[in-house]
Amino acid sequence: MNPITIKDFTIYFENQGFNAINKWIKENKPSTIFVLVDDKTMENCYPYLMPMIETTATIEVIEIDHGEEYKNIDTCAGVWSALVELGCDRNSLMINLGGGVITDLGGFIASTIKRGIPFIHIPTTLLGMVDAAIGGKNGVDLGHLKNQIGVINPPIMTIIDPAFLRTLPQQHLVNGSIEMFKHGLISDRVYWKDMLHVTDYLSDTFNSLIYQSAVIKSDIVSMDPFEKGPRKALNYGHTAGHAIESFLMEHPEREAVLHGEAIAAGIVIESYLSVHYAGLSTKAYEEIKEWYTTLDFKFSFNDDEVMQMIQLMKYDKKNTNGEIKFVLLDTIGSFITNQVVSNEDIIKAFQELKI
Repeated sequence: MNPITIKDFTIYFENQGFNAINKWIKENKPSTIFVLVDDKTMENCYPYLMPMIETTATIEVIEIDHGEEYKNIDTCAGVWSALVELGCDRNSLMINLGGGVITDLGGFIASTIKRGIPFIHIPTTLLGMVDAAIGGKNGVDLGHLKNQIGVINPPIMTIIDPAFLRTLPQQHLVNGSIEMFKHGLISDRVYWKDMLHVTDYLSDTFNSLIYQSAVIKSDIVSMDPFEKGPRKALNYGHTAGHAIESFLMEHPEREAVLHGEAIAAGIVIESYLSVHYAGLSTKAYEEIKEWYTTLDFKFSFNDDEVMQMIQLMKYDKKNTNGEIKFVLLDTIGSFITNQVVSNEDIIKAFQELKI
C-alpha cells in the first residue's frame, strides 16, 4: 500500500512506517525519544514496537491511565511536568502509541511543550487508525464537553499497522468500524456497501478497507485542513453523538458507551433529519437504520433527556451565532453542511433509536 501524503505529513502502512521512523531518527538525531502510552498499550503494544525502533538516543516512557475520563488538562499537566523533569528540549521526539485518547492528548502535549516538539502517531486501535490519528486535530475534553481545548497541528507521520488490532476485543473493533461506515456515507456509496459485507476485522480484505478509509479522510483533510468547509462532513453523526457521549459522562449512573457506539446513534439521528431537511430518500434512511439495528446497541432517552442533550449540542465547534448546525446527507455518498433544524425534529429523531 502506497504512503498517503497530506501536505506536511505522511501516513505509512505496516513495516514501511517503521522504516520511515528509523530514517527520520537517523537524519534528525533527537536528543530524547519520549513514548506516551496508557497502561493497556504499555502491556500489549509497547513490546511489539520497541524492537522496530533503531536508535542510540535515550528512550523515556510516560504512562497514563487508559480511558476518555483521563483526556483532560490535569493529565496534560502531569505529562508536561514529566517531560520537563526528564529533560525534554526542542530537539526531543514524542511517539504517541495508543488509541484516540493517546493520539489526541499526546499531539496536544507535543504541540505545546516548549512551544512545540515533533511527534509521531502510532495508533493501536481501529478508531485511531481510520480517524483520530489522521488530520492533525489534537486536544482534550473540558469536563464532560468533548474536544473543547486543542490545536490543529499535524504529526511528522502516522504509522498504521493492523497487527495492533489483534490486541483488541471485538467490541473495540466494531467501535472503530463506525467511522469507516461514516466515511462511506459522506463520500462513497460503493465503500459503504463494501463495509456492509465485512465479517472479519483481521483479514487482508479488511486491511484494504482501512487503507481506503485513510484515503477518504486524507482527501477531505487536504481540501480543508482547518475545517472551514468540506472537512465539517467528517463530523457527520457527531453533533448528536458527542452530545450523547457528554450526557452519559455527566450521568455516571447510566451505562457508559464507546465513542463509535455513540456516533452510530448519532448517524441514525442525523440520517432521520437528513430525510426531512436534505432530501435523503426514505429508502436510503431505512438502509442506514437496518445497519444500525444489526449493531444491537441499546439507546433510549426520554424527551427531557433529549432537551438536555440539545443544550450540549450548542457547544459543538461547527456552530456559529448560537445556532446548532448539522452535517446532513442528501444521498448516500453526498453531504451538505451548516443545516439548522428544529428542536422538535431533533426530539423526534432521537425516538428512532428505540428498536
